[in-house]
This record gives sequence, structure tokens and C-alpha cells, in this order.
Amino acid sequence: MQAIATDQLIDGCKKGDLMAQKNLFLKYKDMVYTLSLKYCKNSVEAEDNVHDVFIIIFETIHKFKKTGSFEGWIKRIAIYKAIDKYKRKKPFEYQDYISPITTEVHIASSSMNIPLDMILKAIQELPDRYRLVFNLYQMDKYSHKEIAALLSISEGTSKSNLHRSKLLLKEKISTYATNMKLNS
Repeated sequence: MQAIATDQLIDGCKKGDLMAQKNLFLKYKDMVYTLSLKYCKNSVEAEDNVHDVFIIIFETIHKFKKTGSFEGWIKRIAIYKAIDKYKRKKPFEYQDYISPITTEVHIASSSMNIPLDMILKAIQELPDRYRLVFNLYQMDKYSHKEIAALLSISEGTSKSNLHRSKLLLKEKISTYATNMKLNS
């Protein structure tokens, strides 16, 4: 079976072609799921996010004008949808920004071989406010100004939450590394 170009799939989806929708879903579902895993607490929430993202894509694809990257458009929808769920779930409890953070958190990589699934699990276990800021800043390269606007927080709070997320991750990774040394 020959791969169908994304532009053709987009055009088909705009016309309501169910086969085009299916093929578009099959082409991008893994990318959306992987991205959703970063922002959701677990695989079940990530799967729900994928479902919701594709509903939005199919409902609004007529607004995509092909002036930018289609993947970028999908990624923005996936990130915004995941964040929106947490905003609606309960009031976000962000740590107030107290003072400038002058120290950067570094994790020594001295011969540590941390499995990717352990790192992902550690990120997923972060409190919502830390996980979202960490992923937006570290993984998806949003600025603190963009994060502040997206999450309705101050830039200082974004910086503070990033710092705290790194501290928590460092602690989890250090604990994992210590346990690995003890077990070997």
C-alpha cells in the first residue's frame, strides 16, 4: 500500500472523507501519544488525550491553512489539550515565586545508565505544576514568558517550578542509581 501525502490527507479530512481521517490518525497517533505521555500522569490519561486531540483536529482541520508545519499544529493542540484538562480538573496550585533561583540543578551522569522508561515515569510522577512547566521548558523549548501566559502564572513562578521539578527529578534519579548500585 502506497503512503498518502499529508496534504492529500488534510484535503480529504476537510471534505469529511473517513478514509483520510483514518489514515491521518494512523500516521500521527504515535507522535501524539508520545507527546501526551510527557504531559499526562500515565498511559491511560495519554490515550484519553490522543482521543480528544484527534476529535479537535477533525473538527478544526478546516482552519489549518498549510502556512506552517502540520506536525507543529498537531503538537500545539496536544499540549494545549493536556494542559487544559489539568486546568479544569482542579485549581492549579502553583508555588508562589519567593526569590530568584541562582543555582542550576545538575544530575551527574557518571556512568549512570538510567532506562528511558524510568525517566519518563519520574517525570510523570511530578506534581502537575512541576511536570507541565518542566516539559514545556525542557522538552518543548517554550520560554518562561510563554509558559506563564499558557498556564496563567508569573514568569518567576515558572522559573521556580522548573527549578523544583529538577530537584525532585534529581532526587528520584539519585535514589534509582543508589538502588541499582546496591543491587549489583
